[in-house]
Order: sequence, then structure tokens, then C-alpha cells
Amino acid sequence: MSEQVVIVGFGPVAARLVDELLPAVRAGHVGLTVVGEEAEAAYNRVLVADLGVGRTTADALALSDAAALVAEGVDVRLGVRVRRVDRARQQVLLSGGDSVHYDRLVFATGSRPVIPNLTGINPDPTSPVLPAGVTALRDLRDADVLRRAVDGGKRVVVLGGGVLGLETALAAAEEGATVTVVHNGPHPLGRNIDRGGGAVLAAGLRRCGVRMAGNARSTGVEHNAPDGGFSALLLDDGSAIDGDLLVISCGVRPRTELAEGCGLSTAAGILVDHRLRAHHEPHIFAIGDCAEVRCPDPDCSACRNAKGPSGLVGPGWRQAEWLAEYLTLLASGALDDAEVLPELPAEQAGVIVLKARGLNMAVAGDNSADPWDDEALNAGAVNGRPRLQVAQWADPEHGRYVKMTTRGGVLEGLVAVGMPRTAAELVGLFERSAELPADRSLLLRLDGPDQLPGAGTADPAGTVCRCAGVSGTAIQDAVAEGCSTVAEVSKATRAGTGCGGCHEDIKGLIEKHFQAVSAA
Repeated sequence: MSEQVVIVGFGPVAARLVDELLPAVRAGHVGLTVVGEEAEAAYNRVLVADLGVGRTTADALALSDAAALVAEGVDVRLGVRVRRVDRARQQVLLSGGDSVHYDRLVFATGSRPVIPNLTGINPDPTSPVLPAGVTALRDLRDADVLRRAVDGGKRVVVLGGGVLGLETALAAAEEGATVTVVHNGPHPLGRNIDRGGGAVLAAGLRRCGVRMAGNARSTGVEHNAPDGGFSALLLDDGSAIDGDLLVISCGVRPRTELAEGCGLSTAAGILVDHRLRAHHEPHIFAIGDCAEVRCPDPDCSACRNAKGPSGLVGPGWRQAEWLAEYLTLLASGALDDAEVLPELPAEQAGVIVLKARGLNMAVAGDNSADPWDDEALNAGAVNGRPRLQVAQWADPEHGRYVKMTTRGGVLEGLVAVGMPRTAAELVGLFERSAELPADRSLLLRLDGPDQLPGAGTADPAGTVCRCAGVSGTAIQDAVAEGCSTVAEVSKATRAGTGCGGCHEDIKGLIEKHFQAVSAA
């Protein structure tokens, strides 16, 4: 008899888990039900802004085909909300009154946008009421709202200086909207980038046509438009920023309410161990944005300083792939093999990449220390451990800035703005924990005028798509087999189906292949 696996949530991470479980479904080991609140099957939520400015299509964002899954034997429930989970009876109770039995339950509920407490917006954090002309840009309907504003050349106000808000602002400005970014603090990406890099980034955004309003604290929204919609964002100094559309991009918060409602342990996210099992509940798992890997063992050194959910799709996909293997072993009766399956490897620190036309940035790790800050540089330098070293170079006039924070020659943090080739090399070194050359200026020269055209093309030997873990070699093989567009490469390899930051690199590999063919 097959094990019944129920997945609550149908976003990108759940879609990957479903795909990886399909062989077990076909073999009859797993009966699979997936429940999604939205009427659409899983799609790439990260690229909703691209859809909103007309740079992609809803079909291109799709990550799953509900009809095809049903044909494979998967029970797909779309437009259905889970009311609660009955752990005693191992049942999921649905909004329509139905219930679904489970042997294994997986929470893949993702996250919800953080809506600041502003006058004019319902303050209920779990169900805020956004007035007309205000969007958090999370789903396909939000994309339609942005599209109408951009097509009409309207005034768009983006509240929040995170990477998604900046990408939305850059794309909307390039497509004809008048865009203002409002953020708290002296520069955007305040939690991730140092002061120098933030200042150069802000200047680059202004050069790209984006107005910046820093050190601004918003207090409310005004909706005096003719249709009763948004008309201005109110600030605490008494000023207002007029606009036709407000895009709220203030981060996300894991959706844990269902897990809390059935008595599971939560912190920032649903607490799970290194096998993604909920604490003290062997039948329930959590993956993706809603899951916080922090095991209940107080002596576990890996969990002592663990952070909450990363909020990135790549780690979620790797969790889905590992969990699918584990659940398949359990369902097929290979219990001994399941118990000796190596635990999910810990994730490396994330890399934030901003790639827009006219602006390139990469940020990773701890880059806060300054070259002459002895206290910060000596922190942690005990028992023979080397002190931090900082190499920094700035050319604000031309929008270029690089900072390398190393310990023992290995990067612990980096910032690169306006230096795409240097950024690509630094990111590769950071992810491999490889030692930098003693002469750091060699890395700066990658963006110098003496470099040959195409020097910035992705390295085939390295990872091009960090979200899906796809190498340049795999992409080249797909192109050699007939893929001639980014969409075709994505379908064949999954490269480019995450944050989209590798699309230009994929294009470069495609162009390089066809240039070589035509030259031959």
C-alpha cells in the first residue's frame, strides 16, 4: 500500500518537490496530494516584476502544469485553502469542507509580504487590506496592476530598498514610468551593503532614472485619486511623495500560522531538524521560506548560530530534492537506507546579485568592516586565527566600487558595484572558499580596457545558475543539442528558473556557441 503524502502550498519549492516525487508516484509507492491557495499552478514569483513591465509572459513563468500532474496521478487542489491540520487523526481540513488523510505532511507554505503599519492600510498582518493603487507585487494579479501603470507612464513609488524593490524600480523606470524609491537609512540595501558601496549603488540608480528618497520614514498612504486609489505616500517629516501606484517591497515573513495552529514549534519559521522534520513530529516536514533548520539538540554547534529561513529559492529547491529522496525511501520500505541517508548539507551564505541594464552589483557575506577599523579587523582573531583584511577601491564618478574582506586570504565578504567581471570572479571565489591572489588589483583589472571582448562570459566550468545549481557545461550541452533561447535552456536544464540573475550569462553562452558555429 502506498504512503499518502500531502503538500500544503504550491509555490516554486513545492513544485520541485512534486517533480522529484513523480517517479515514486508512477511506481505506486506514493499517493500525492498538493494543495494551493491560488487558482494557478506554481510559477516563478521572483520574476513577477518582469511580467509587470512586459519583459516576460505568464507562460514563461510557469513551473508546473496541473493537467499533466493530474494525468500522472497527482491529486492537485487549486484555489483551495487549508483551514487546519488535525495531527491526532493525520488529516488536513480544507476550506470546502473536505479532508485529506496523510501519512507524511509537508508544509511548503512560503512567505507573505511584510506590510508596514501605515495609516490607510488595514493593520491586520495576516490579511491586510490594500487600497486601490497599492500592491505588494506577489502574484499574477499584482503584475497586471504594475503593467497598467508602466504602460501608462504613471508615477510609481517603491517603498523599500531591498533587491526586489530595486529591480522593480529599475525595470519600471526603463519602460517609461516615473519611479521613486523610498527607504529608511542613508542608502539602499542597508542590511547587506557597506556605506561606500551603498552610496555608489544609489548614485547608479539615479543615473538609471530612479529617484531616491533616503532616510525617509513613511507613516501613511493617501488615497485621493479620482477612483479613490493611492495618491501619495506620507512621511514623518510632514512631506508627501505623490504617485499613481505604490509598490510595497519591505521584505517577507514566513507563513507559520497553520503550523502554529496545530501545535508545532516555530520561531522565525517552522522549526525543523537536519532531516527537515518538525520538532517532535516525525510525520510532518517543512521546506522553503517557511522552514527554519534548527534542531532541538542544544549541543548542536551547527544550530547554535543558525539564522532563520534564507528567503532564497535555491536553498528551498535543494531542500525539496533531498526531502523527495528521503520520502521515497520511507515510502518504498527502505527504512535502513533512509536512516543512513546523509543529512541535508548546510547552506553557504547567500549572494545578492543585481543585474539590470546599466547597473551591476554583487554583495555577499560580512562587508561592514573598514580598512582602518582595527577593532572590527581584530574581532575573532584568537588562537592563531588571522585577523580580517580589507582591500577597497572606489571610483564614484564612474559608478565603480569594490571591497574585499578576507581572512587568511579567503573572502568573508564582498561588494562589487559597476564591475561585472570582477563581481563574477569574486562570487566564484567566495562560493568555493578559494584564496584570492596576493595582488588584489589583478581582480580589478578584469574590468579594465585591456580585456578582450567576451571576457565576462560565464565560465563553463563554474556554476552559472546558483539557484538551480546548473553549470556552464550543462548549458553548453543543452545549446549544442538545439536550445537557442533562454526559455529553451531553462526548460532543458532548469537554469534561469529562479531569480533570473543568470539570464544574461545564459544568453552569452548561447551567442558564443552560435558565433563559433557561424565562424566554422
